[in-house]
Amino acid sequence: MAYEIGYFHARVLAEIESWPVDVLADYARIVELLIEYGPALRMPHSKAMGGGLFELRPKGRSGIGRAFYCFVVERRVVVLHAFVKKTQATPDRELRLARKRLKEVQG
Repeated sequence: MAYEIGYFHARVLAEIESWPVDVLADYARIVELLIEYGPALRMPHSKAMGGGLFELRPKGRSGIGRAFYCFVVERRVVVLHAFVKKTQATPDRELRLARKRLKEVQG
């Protein structure tokens, strides 16, 4: 049974849609895997960040994207935050925002 993908806010989807075409194409491919496999999706496509937070890991020649997401009831996935990486490590600011949104979604 497939998972349903939703976005925390329209701005999150807009951010993803603004990514370079090759990174966006990889994101679309990985989202299809997430819809099919749900929590069974693992590295190199998805990484558990702890506390119910996960990250999708799309990449392309022009950059690396990250999209933080969580699972909610009824086989739903909510993409909480997305950005294009500019450094090797994930900036703390991006992770803090994703965790804040995770708390809002979890109530």
